[in-house]
Amino acid sequence: MAKKEATNSKFMKPMKLSEKLQKIIGKGPMPRTEVTKKIWEYIKKHDLQNPKNRRNILADAALKDVFGGKKEVSMFEMTKLLNEHLS
Repeated sequence: MAKKEATNSKFMKPMKLSEKLQKIIGKGPMPRTEVTKKIWEYIKKHDLQNPKNRRNILADAALKDVFGGKKEVSMFEMTKLLNEHLS
């Protein structure tokens, strides 16, 4: 049981956000779960899901900075790219 708690606390640990990510979701630190929640709020607010394939995110100028210049990324790739902006 202690192992499971350690895993959960890792996700809940407040992380430092890069400046580029803070421009989109606000000031950190915040846990990974909150980062994911806020990035999805931003994506939905700005209608950035690909209408033909809703699993892909179409980057606006701010997200392009976070996504390493990519115009479109999958949900799974997005998670990997977001990790590069957390420390």
